[in-house]
Amino acid sequence: MRFATCQSSRPSGFGFRPSGFGFFPPRAFSLIEVMIACGIFFMATFGILALVSTTLRNARALQRGDVDAGMAAAQIYQTLKTNRLAEFSGSGNFGETYPDYGYEFASQQYQSNGLLQVDIIVNRRGLRTPVDTLTIWVYNPDAKSGLGQPTFR
Repeated sequence: MRFATCQSSRPSGFGFRPSGFGFFPPRAFSLIEVMIACGIFFMATFGILALVSTTLRNARALQRGDVDAGMAAAQIYQTLKTNRLAEFSGSGNFGETYPDYGYEFASQQYQSNGLLQVDIIVNRRGLRTPVDTLTIWVYNPDAKSGLGQPTFR
């Protein structure tokens, strides 16, 4: 049995591949082409990152930074749970988080069942009108009105 061998005028060594139309040398990217492609990629990436950071900055600027009375209600609720007086009033602030804001509250017994009505007003320094107002009801069966007697209305 005889095998046919392929002979060519060009060497069929490493790097050449046979084709129907002849032999082609291997193709690869040069270093300059790779560097240009990396430069374009990084410019596009940093452009997108700059756009995202600008969008986040604008979104933060649009957020409402005002204080609402619910934040004060949480603090007042804890105060009223430890206090046994029905008629209780006071004021406070939000510390370093919102230094220009403060709140005032006054509680009174709502009928005679231990339910306290608390009116909360949030003010901002320099403004005459309140920023927010809220009325909450807190159940405290230990709350005593006046000299320890329940109030009937």
